[in-house]
Amino acid sequence: MEAEPPPERHRDQPSTSGGLGYFHLRLHAAGAPVLLLLRSDRLYSLSFSRRRGPRLRLLASPGRHHSRRRLRRDPVLSTSGCVVRLTHCFSSDDAVRVNGRPLLRGRCPVDLAVGDEVSLLRRGARYGFSVEKFVSCEGPEFVAAEPCGEVLVLRAESLLKRLRAISESHDPLSFLRDSNCAETCSEDVPVKRAREDDFLPLNTPINPIAEENLPLEHCNLDQGKLEQCTDAAIAKEGIDESIQGTKGCSNGNTEQKDCSNGNTEQQYNEGCYSDGSTFFLNRLTGFGPATRVEKQSGVTLPQLLHPVDSLERVFIATFTSDVSWFLDYCKVPQNLPVTIACHNKERCWSASQESRTATPFGSYPNLLLVYPQFPEEIAFGKDRKKQGVACHHPKLLVLQRKDSMRIVVTSANLVPRQWYLITNTVWWQDFPCRSSPDYSALFSKAEEPKSDFASQLVSFIAFLVNEVPSQSYWINEIAKYNFEGAAGYLIASVPGIYAHRPHYLESNYCLSRKQILRTKLAHRVFLGFVQTSVVGLSHRFHMPSDAGSKLKALSVLLSKCHVNMHGTTEVILKRNTNIPADANAVSVLVADLDKFTEEDSVHLGFLPREVAKWVSPLSDLGFFKFSGFIYPKEALEAAYGVTNTKVQLLLHVSKGAEFSQISGLIQDEHLPLLCSLLASLKRSLGLWRLEEVLSHFKWPETLETDFFYSASSIGTSINPQFIASFASAAGKRSNPDLESEESDPEWGCWTTNHELKKPSINLLFPTIDRVKNGACGIQLSRHLFSLPERTWQRLRSTGIFRDAIPHPYHRIGHPMHVKVAQRRFRSRLGRHSFGWTYCGSHNFSPAAWGHILPPPKANPSEVRAVSSGPRLHICNYELGIILIVPPSSMSKQTSGRRREINDIALPFVVPPPQYKPGDRPATSLAMREAMAEASILQSNDLVDLSEDTDEDLPNEDNDDEHLIELSDCSPEEKEEEKIYAETLWEQVDSSQSQEMDQNDH
Repeated sequence: MEAEPPPERHRDQPSTSGGLGYFHLRLHAAGAPVLLLLRSDRLYSLSFSRRRGPRLRLLASPGRHHSRRRLRRDPVLSTSGCVVRLTHCFSSDDAVRVNGRPLLRGRCPVDLAVGDEVSLLRRGARYGFSVEKFVSCEGPEFVAAEPCGEVLVLRAESLLKRLRAISESHDPLSFLRDSNCAETCSEDVPVKRAREDDFLPLNTPINPIAEENLPLEHCNLDQGKLEQCTDAAIAKEGIDESIQGTKGCSNGNTEQKDCSNGNTEQQYNEGCYSDGSTFFLNRLTGFGPATRVEKQSGVTLPQLLHPVDSLERVFIATFTSDVSWFLDYCKVPQNLPVTIACHNKERCWSASQESRTATPFGSYPNLLLVYPQFPEEIAFGKDRKKQGVACHHPKLLVLQRKDSMRIVVTSANLVPRQWYLITNTVWWQDFPCRSSPDYSALFSKAEEPKSDFASQLVSFIAFLVNEVPSQSYWINEIAKYNFEGAAGYLIASVPGIYAHRPHYLESNYCLSRKQILRTKLAHRVFLGFVQTSVVGLSHRFHMPSDAGSKLKALSVLLSKCHVNMHGTTEVILKRNTNIPADANAVSVLVADLDKFTEEDSVHLGFLPREVAKWVSPLSDLGFFKFSGFIYPKEALEAAYGVTNTKVQLLLHVSKGAEFSQISGLIQDEHLPLLCSLLASLKRSLGLWRLEEVLSHFKWPETLETDFFYSASSIGTSINPQFIASFASAAGKRSNPDLESEESDPEWGCWTTNHELKKPSINLLFPTIDRVKNGACGIQLSRHLFSLPERTWQRLRSTGIFRDAIPHPYHRIGHPMHVKVAQRRFRSRLGRHSFGWTYCGSHNFSPAAWGHILPPPKANPSEVRAVSSGPRLHICNYELGIILIVPPSSMSKQTSGRRREINDIALPFVVPPPQYKPGDRPATSLAMREAMAEASILQSNDLVDLSEDTDEDLPNEDNDDEHLIELSDCSPEEKEEEKIYAETLWEQVDSSQSQEMDQNDH
């Protein structure tokens, strides 16, 4: 844009004492930063559009008059010499900030000099600008004037901001270490470095980046060009997002290092690398210009998929998803097989298997949406129409290539705002391809927990796709890769009610296609167990004709059966190949195993159809062996009609004769069967999985320095009992004596009484003031954080709440959606730190980690022989990763620099500061009140705040305190199971009658 000759002065124009010139203003808003030129003899207004963002309008120039109404609504910019004057009529004291300080009402106009920064709040969103430069147009050529001492101003402003940030920081040493202040404050720093310096973000990331040689015609003073720039912003579901996203992994041909926190080097134009020993953060791209720190900090979604053309398959698990955005943003090829498991309130709770999948895009024929099912036992009142507190909440990406498989565990959902605007954690590791598939790796080894990465991964995916046979090929694909080098431990949660089960049950008989087969224990390799039931028992023993004799025979046999230390007795599983109704039917027989004869056994019932359909063929193929165990008194109660609940049956699973040959023998039609088995095998989940992993290490209580958990949601039913359960599972012990050991596993465990006397953990949650002062005000956070007011009131006196301050400092003002826990220790001599760190999708709630339920209530007249231990009730699907730096005495590292827990850079300030007097967390009530205040401030142009959210918030009205009541009853036999069993009984009786007639003849 060429300079204009000085025009005749208009009566409404401001006077200028410095001659004609141009002010360089850097507009900081969503999307790319815009450099604006303001003539020193003009009057401008800075308006805000919900669709197009901030816009600059020329109000006073020759032949034009400004609108009085516009002057009343929008800030006005006028000039005087080398000063820009800001005039505004906002009613809120916090609506305008200059250099981070609120501009009180009545304190306008205000004069701005070079280096000043302004932040404005308009319609619930913050935007702003900085005064970069004044260029005088006097004389024959443009001469860059420095009437205000540009270099000195920039340096002074930089120093002032840093000194203010240091004085206000809760951890000045960490701030100084991370901000490279020494380099910034050097006397030799040139003007360009001073301009490019990473100033502390105030409320919107305002970091001027000079463009010394930028042609004037490219400076976007023209209104059309300015609007064209803001048109690139995207509006999502009625909420302004104004996002200018990165469309690839490269920034030109520039080599950029440090994917996140300086631990790993990588080039953006070649994707990203991680050895799995730490986690990273996503790159924030939604506000203002990308500073040098931001360009070198964080990973993007396209980087994780790069190079996308080499991908063979993709599996994604997420809570919410914007699939069309993902396909476009990551340039996903149209024929690439992509499976996305996501949450849908109607589909996930539907009893119809046909509703489990959807193919939304005809142009992507290999893209399939899967909606994992929630079991009836976690529904309120065991009625699917009364849905429980549950959601499919993991954030997982499995990226398969020919030579490697990348596993990504993140806290970000598959939606743009969480990758652009909100801080999330991202962990990933690449695993090499094997020369041949290894199916034994798909089954956990309790004695070697680190080797169970593959089994935990495949089990979790099997849970999600078990009802979608076409997706069972993922089981086979995972077996092709080597996960033995995993740097962390997967922690999964799956909805259901679980009881502690024995790792091994001694059995003598297993299912056989031919005759009932007695096995030799020496040749059996235990793989796990499946919890199922016996169906048809009530029909068999309630028939008037022979109910008495059958009951008497059952009582006699059960009294002779050997009951093991777990309270169970072995039963006989028999294939019924002569039943037309189901060729896979399996009978359950009770017999005296020491003197077994089939004639003297009692037919108790059958395996459920859904279990028999994969148990029988896998046994027939010789891949696996199955044995059965029941609780004898529970069977008697059901037979006598004392209870109508299902009779539990534990399937003991071991390697079959052909197990080692699976890779050569398995066919495509066998994969759904194997998927069902893997989904049914019982593994430790939630709190019990956390305990399983961390119990392999001794954590010295006296050396603990920190134990904290940062989450975007804290459950409604959080209380000292749950906190104590979590602390105990995490390795917290009441006895600090490291050398003391007792045979009782409960000895020394952290209990509720210990928690009440001395809280074990600090909970990080942002204050309401921090949320209100965010880069977009409360708009971006209002559906992101969840802390019920009653939970805060219940726990506020414990002093466990800490403020969640984003780190590093350039993330201040951006909400955190992280779920990070860490327990840290320092060696006795203070030479090194160790401990463990969790990151993933688990919020701090019983719905995510599980609620420990008391044992089932005993019948007053009978002592039930069911498992008497506690049960774990989990509502959500969740997935996370635990990274462990063990104590030096347990470390296997023999050379090189010793890893430390402090090497893992956390996304918040540590140690987290305690709430100050008067601080209040961003509870649901506080957020509603803040939104009401924002609505009052925006009364002239209200923002619609009623739209649905795509953030992962369980409804607070679904109080998970009801979980104890709804899950304190055992499941009953379903009507379809009764019909199935009755059909089998009729055909078994008919077959036996025909055999007896043939024997008589």
